[in-house]
Amino acid sequence: MTRYADIPKPTRSGIVIVDPERGIPQRIIVLQFNPDTLERGISPQAAGGSGDAGGGGSGGDRNEALRLKGPAQETWKFTAEIDATDQLELAAPNGIHPQLATLEMLVQPTTAQLREATRLSDKGAIEISPIEMPLTLFTWGSKRVMPVRLTELSVNESAFDVNLNPIRASLSIGMKVLTVSDLPAGHRGAELYLAHLAQKERLAGTARAGTLGALGLTGADIGTGRV
Repeated sequence: MTRYADIPKPTRSGIVIVDPERGIPQRIIVLQFNPDTLERGISPQAAGGSGDAGGGGSGGDRNEALRLKGPAQETWKFTAEIDATDQLELAAPNGIHPQLATLEMLVQPTTAQLREATRLSDKGAIEISPIEMPLTLFTWGSKRVMPVRLTELSVNESAFDVNLNPIRASLSIGMKVLTVSDLPAGHRGAELYLAHLAQKERLAGTARAGTLGALGLTGADIGTGRV
């Protein structure tokens, strides 16, 4: 008879906040439930633009047709669920306010950072650098660990306790994967992106190769261009 203790626990997806200087995780956010679906968009950074809409093209565009000017731009979208009623054994005097606030602070500067910016402005600073946020990693198992920037966070609160604390919500989260084109050279996030890309390369190498015969072609067809 199978015991509950023998059933392996599923790996959870989540977000890790990392100190980019020391590489030390500052906070780990484990999603309560893994999203049911993921929407991923991958847009290649082609050199030379989209070409001439009239079909004529130009010499420069033709030379760049098979070239890339950088890594593809990758976006992720998913819906995360938070439900305090699924964890009745845990005290939740504030409902799911803490979980929501933790996620919202991923796109908000802290009060200390805002006060410092105001102090510099009051002192007559001519230029104040934009506030830098911590390095954010999204993890979806050990094969998908990537630096990201949150681009969308939409919250739908659907249940509340007697004190109007939210106890159930769904969050639409959008993220952009940060590449070496987005980060300074030597930045820890750039190295993590390269590790993420190398993982893709290794997985692609394990895929079973197809054959020309399955496509109704031969090597001669491809070599001579007689397709």
